[in-house]
Amino acid sequence: MAEDLVLDTAIRDWVLIPLSVVMVLIGVLRYFVSKLMKGSSQIPDPKIVKEGQVIIRARNLRAGANYIPAKSFRARKAYYSNEENGLLHVPKGQAANPQAQMFSDPNMAMDMMKKNLSMIIPQTLTFAWVNFFFSGFVAAKIPFPLTQRFRAMLQNGIDLSTVDVSYVSSRSWYFLNLFGLRGLFSLILGEENATDDTQRMMQMSGFGMDPSKTLGAEKDGLDIVQHDWVLPKFEQRAESVLRKLVK
Repeated sequence: MAEDLVLDTAIRDWVLIPLSVVMVLIGVLRYFVSKLMKGSSQIPDPKIVKEGQVIIRARNLRAGANYIPAKSFRARKAYYSNEENGLLHVPKGQAANPQAQMFSDPNMAMDMMKKNLSMIIPQTLTFAWVNFFFSGFVAAKIPFPLTQRFRAMLQNGIDLSTVDVSYVSSRSWYFLNLFGLRGLFSLILGEENATDDTQRMMQMSGFGMDPSKTLGAEKDGLDIVQHDWVLPKFEQRAESVLRKLVK
């Protein structure tokens, strides 16, 4: 049976609040350090920008395919997915290797190393600080019941099965702040900030992806779209809705 704990107010004043404030300050400091390390803004590759815009336009076509006539949809579909000169068609042998491109451009490798250092070093030092000073504290309690699956996430560093799952350890509070302050940083620093660790990790895991595969996947998605123009049936649907309202 899980036991209810009475949390001391000193834990709130000397563990919970300081840990939250330090995480926010470190995030703001990392933002400005990342801007300083970034240096002068580089001109993006026009080919990469063009491919990104083509993918966005092809996705918009798939999303709104049923709101244009069938003839217009077929023309746009051929414009994107034509096997000879379609924008989404990448001939064999012309696909660029992104890893080889990175090693051929030292500036790209240096920028990626700077971004990784600006993320790894602060996280390592902060986790060592939390683990040394605040290890073993029960810092907070979630105001609603949770299942046992949340125990490993919320009670990291506390090996007591008798403690209710809704209690949060100091180490788990650190991880919650690390990945849960994105909204606060967006309000303080703006939408395009450099402190989003989740997005940074996704970029690191997705680095090295072949852009030709993205174009090919979008081409396959556009090829399987079944066109069904909805506008000719709009008047009948509007008439049926109005008749129901009148009745």
